[in-house]
Amino acid sequence: MRFYVYIICSLLDGSYYKGFTEDPLVRLQAHNNKESTYTSAKVPWTLVYIEVFESKREALIREKAVKKYGHERIQRLISSPKNRLKDWIG
Repeated sequence: MRFYVYIICSLLDGSYYKGFTEDPLVRLQAHNNKESTYTSAKVPWTLVYIEVFESKREALIREKAVKKYGHERIQRLISSPKNRLKDWIG
């Protein structure tokens, strides 16, 4: 099983949310269905970043680090080769 660190961007105000999941598309749908209290006020969201991990532990450690990133660092990460979004969604 693979695990993912993801970043979504609010189309409402351009803010970012960083998280961990086993299925980024299902998680994105949950955010857009207002199933997460923290993100419900800023729908709609779009997926802008995915990083893939083979272990849950690695993904959770990475998520913790990414959650500390500021806006500019997030934007650089989205543009970096670490972003596997294009490979993942085809």
